[in-house]
Amino acid sequence: MTDSTGPSDNGSEPRPFPMDRGTCPFSPPPEYAGMRAAGAPAKVRLRWSGKEVWAVSRHEDVRQVLSDSTMSSNWKLPAYPLQVPVPDEMLQQLELPLVAMDPPEHSARRRILIPELTARRAQALRPRIQEIVDEHIGAMLAQGGPVDLIQALAFPVPALIFCELLGVPAADSDFFRRVAETLVRSDVEQEEMISAQIEMEAYLDKLVAEKEGSPGDDVISRIIVKNRETPTIERRDILNLAKNLLFGGFDTTSNMIALGVLVLLEHPEQLAELRSDPGLAPGAVEELLRYLSIADSSPARAVLQDVEIGGTLIRAGEGVVALTSSANRDENVFPDPDRFDIHRDTFGHSAFGHGIHQCPGANIVRVELEVVFTTLFARIPELRLAVPREEVSFKSHTLVHGVNGELPVTW
Repeated sequence: MTDSTGPSDNGSEPRPFPMDRGTCPFSPPPEYAGMRAAGAPAKVRLRWSGKEVWAVSRHEDVRQVLSDSTMSSNWKLPAYPLQVPVPDEMLQQLELPLVAMDPPEHSARRRILIPELTARRAQALRPRIQEIVDEHIGAMLAQGGPVDLIQALAFPVPALIFCELLGVPAADSDFFRRVAETLVRSDVEQEEMISAQIEMEAYLDKLVAEKEGSPGDDVISRIIVKNRETPTIERRDILNLAKNLLFGGFDTTSNMIALGVLVLLEHPEQLAELRSDPGLAPGAVEELLRYLSIADSSPARAVLQDVEIGGTLIRAGEGVVALTSSANRDENVFPDPDRFDIHRDTFGHSAFGHGIHQCPGANIVRVELEVVFTTLFARIPELRLAVPREEVSFKSHTLVHGVNGELPVTW
């Protein structure tokens, strides 16, 4: 076992973090493979704050971090590796979202949310999801190519689904997209970050107030009614649950749709299999989730007690970032991990996280992706990029990876 004393894990200068993905937009940064091979956690330096924290890259170690009750998800702790430029004075006044809470506060709030997002509820939504997808693909066909797949399908479909699920007016989806993208960037100016946070808080406060006065048939309304009958959480907690669902619901799914289409287009033989046998869709979606791992470095923790990870002693008061995309490319768990294979056994992938903070909306996201990919390629089998792949721009230094700007397609 090695000790964590010193400026970096091996005496060298810590790497800037987040790291650049390199030449392949579907792969994690190339340094991750070397970090896994070294075995031990590595010190990195957060780009916006300059803070040194530990990066954990092996599948076994990532899952240890995400399931260790002695590590805190609380953003307000000095040791927490916050990766977006939120001023400390604003951070300390912020109402923590579900993802940043520890038990027992986290447990009570998640307990009231999970019944709304079960696999059964997700399957019950499938017909409506199919209607929304059919409508947007029909509009694409009516318009004719080329079209921007982001604006035509990848963004509006998950936005409408989650707006309906939460009882949010569909006309407000563009607002949520703009604010959500601002709040997950590590290169945004602090003034813009503060402005976006204030806008979001004001909107959600008004939305919840309307549903308190006149509950509808949506997740937020049902939580409000359930909490009136058996008081469990406070009003501000309902606001934060709504925020979590809106951010985690359509921004991440939108990025998965765009990147997933690109991956499938670049693997035409497997795409042909999927097109001829839609029953392969669940496995294909799980492999896309593993292969892309778009929320690579979102899971982070503040260490509350000395702990050994990968043979390295990490001290209380230090920060840890769990690299889920690296865990999902671990050679010891997924043979030939850089190969995309819709027939692969993906059991144990960490694309939705792990432990008590595993994504609560995972069931709905899976159904959405299955419907989108099977329907899109069934109705437009000749779909292809309308520009060379080299002209497609990708996001960098964000908590959620994806296409940056447009994704022109035609047929």
